[in-house]
Amino acid sequence: MLFVCVHNAGRSQMAAGYLRTLSGGRVEVRSAGSAPAEQINPVAVEAMLEDGVDIRAEQPKVLTTQAVRASDVVITMGCGDACPVFPGKRYEDWELADPAGQGIETVRGVRDEIRARVLTLLAELDIDPAR
Repeated sequence: MLFVCVHNAGRSQMAAGYLRTLSGGRVEVRSAGSAPAEQINPVAVEAMLEDGVDIRAEQPKVLTTQAVRASDVVITMGCGDACPVFPGKRYEDWELADPAGQGIETVRGVRDEIRARVLTLLAELDIDPAR
């Protein structure tokens, strides 16, 4: 599963962190950005740590055709046009507020919405959450 947002510094990193944690490693997870930032949004890191998910070691990565080709499911978050499309892949676009430059309260709301969507994905894959 590949999560893509513009900077790969907030939404896609939070989604990848949740899927890694909640799937218990049963899903191969990637994230990338169409224009990666220098670092992950520190407020996103803080919000995730509050919920027991550590994404501090992650780095923004550039979106590549290979990453899309190697993924069965591609979930975009505000950069759908930048993502290459290949037949036979499942694509979703999650409309989520961009946490860049936002305070912790706003980022918590985005985090909670991402967590709910990841739980829905796991249910669709018939995978019980690891926690």
